[in-house]
Amino acid sequence: MLDIADELNRWTEEGREFAVATVVGVGGSAPRSPGAALAVDSRGTAIGSVSGGCVEAAVYDLCAQALQDGTTVRERFGYSAEDAFAVGLTCGGTIEVLVTPVTADAPDRPVFAAALAAAARGEAAALARVVQGPADLLGRALLVHPDGSHEGGLGGGPDLDRTARGESRAMLDAGRTGSFDVSAGGTRCEAELTVFVEANVPPPRMIVFGAVDFAAALVRTGKFLGYHVTVCDARPVFATRARFPEADEIVVEWPHRYLRRTATDGRTALCVLTHDAKFDIPLLEVALRLPVAFVGAMGSRRTHDDRDRRLREAGLTDRELARLRSPIGLDLGARTPEETALSIAAEIVAARRGGTGRPLTGSGTPIHRDPAGPGTGPTGSTAAA
Repeated sequence: MLDIADELNRWTEEGREFAVATVVGVGGSAPRSPGAALAVDSRGTAIGSVSGGCVEAAVYDLCAQALQDGTTVRERFGYSAEDAFAVGLTCGGTIEVLVTPVTADAPDRPVFAAALAAAARGEAAALARVVQGPADLLGRALLVHPDGSHEGGLGGGPDLDRTARGESRAMLDAGRTGSFDVSAGGTRCEAELTVFVEANVPPPRMIVFGAVDFAAALVRTGKFLGYHVTVCDARPVFATRARFPEADEIVVEWPHRYLRRTATDGRTALCVLTHDAKFDIPLLEVALRLPVAFVGAMGSRRTHDDRDRRLREAGLTDRELARLRSPIGLDLGARTPEETALSIAAEIVAARRGGTGRPLTGSGTPIHRDPAGPGTGPTGSTAAA
């Protein structure tokens, strides 16, 4: 639901009634991740997607029906080998969809409205919903904020809400969307309910060091992937808004000093494009000791070898140096700044998703992966690339 928060927030502010279908579970080669949503309002207007097209019509009908009868339902869609025209996923995967009516008198409408408003403002919040369990609890919602405050409840009593708040807050801290099982009494033993948590977190950061032509192309690519992109360079003549109009921030400061003082987390991607030792070495000394998702540096093989030697002399360990992706990017044969930016972005996505970087043709590897732990993407699950 939160992946289409901007539009749904407008709908709630206008007082519209709507039903929203949210992907709450996937299996195999499913086209969309948990959290993907499709919504239909009382006028028949539809926004979002749960499958990239395979089952949209069937889900649309489920939303329309939910608006009529006011009932929350869970539906499973998979591939039908017997009937090529049957409703199913042609990719061979399965998705579980929760369809929730958000009518004017829906008891959880204020919770959904608060969650959508927070997401539309770019604030961190976690929306927990019962997606499997007794019919009277199905779809009940609880909104959890980073400070632990909450709105709504799952309908099973204070112990259930207390457990759900703790689990949701932990998932929010990790920027992760997913599910957990729990009993109606709030214990993890003899679980009777499945609770799905959508974690909405601010976009992950991409910090591009070096205000060079390649950086301009990477800024555009990073924005396309949903990152909050910062360009940092110590040279004010190069680090200008005119050269980087699409950057969220432009910082004129020595890179290592800026990196020491700015906020980073486990989703942050650091791209060092200066390939100048006086900038690179002190910067990488800091970067490779931070718990960020990705550290890559541009340069030739010779530059890399010299950089490696200097970093070892500066005291970095083998383990720390193993985190450095250098030369940055996948081998696409890139030449232009745009091609190089694509190469770098492809490596970031592969690192985040656990991809190999090899062609899918003939590889036999899974097309969609779900690596353990939070990724570097915009939502950590989900997201965006």
